[in-house]
Amino acid sequence: MEQFEIRKLWDLNFLGHDISFTNSSLMMIVALVLISGFMIYAMSARSLVPTRIQSLAEIVYEYVAGMVKENLGEEGMKFFPWVFTIFIFILVLNVIGLIPGNFTVTSHIIVTFALAAMVWIVATLIGFWKHGFGYLKLFVPSGVPFWLMPVIVPIELISYFIRPISHSVRLFANMMAGHTMLKVFAGFAVMLPWWGKIAPAGFMVAFTGLELLVAFLQALIFTVLTCIYLNDAVNMHH
Repeated sequence: MEQFEIRKLWDLNFLGHDISFTNSSLMMIVALVLISGFMIYAMSARSLVPTRIQSLAEIVYEYVAGMVKENLGEEGMKFFPWVFTIFIFILVLNVIGLIPGNFTVTSHIIVTFALAAMVWIVATLIGFWKHGFGYLKLFVPSGVPFWLMPVIVPIELISYFIRPISHSVRLFANMMAGHTMLKVFAGFAVMLPWWGKIAPAGFMVAFTGLELLVAFLQALIFTVLTCIYLNDAVNMHH
C-alpha cells in the first residue's frame, strides 16, 4: 500500500552506501522539532500557576517519572531523560502518522527494531557494567533445581535474545494494522454510492478515535517494557 512506501526526497550516496533523505527521515525531524518546540514553549514561563500548555507538559513529565520510579526506584531516575525521550518520540510519531497524507514512521519494522535494539543493547551494557559477569545470573533463576538448569538456562537465553524482536513487532504490527483498516474503510467510502458512504465514514470516525488511543497505548507499552528491561539490568530480579 502506498501509505507505507518509503520515498526518497533527497538522493544521497556516501562511499557506495545509500543514505538518502526520505519521507521517514522527514517525519522524524518533524517529530523532533514539534517535541522540542512544545517543551521549550510550555516551560518557558515556569509560572507557579501553570498555563494549560505548561500543565500538559508537567503531566507528561510526571507520568513518565512515576513510571520510572515505580519500575526502577529512585536509583532509576538517572535513566529518566532517556526513557522520557523514547516515550514522547514514539507517541508523537504515532499521532502525526494519523494525519491524512503523513507517513507513519512506526509502521516500519526497521524503525521499531532499531529502537528496540537500542533499548536491549543499552540495558545489557548497564547490566554488565553494574554487576559484571554476575549479570549472567539473570539466566539462572533462583530456586530452580540443578537438574533443570540445562532446560531452564537455554529458555531464559532465548527469551532474552528475542526481546528486541517482540519489543519491536508489537509496535510495528499495531500501527500498521490500524492504518490498514483506516485505508480499507476510506476505500469503501470512496467507491460506494452516497447512501453507502454513511457506514464506512462512521467507522472511520470511530476507528480514528480508537487509533489515537492505540497510538498512546503503544508508546506506553514500549516505554513500560523499556523500564522492565532496565529494571532487570539494574536490580537483578532473579
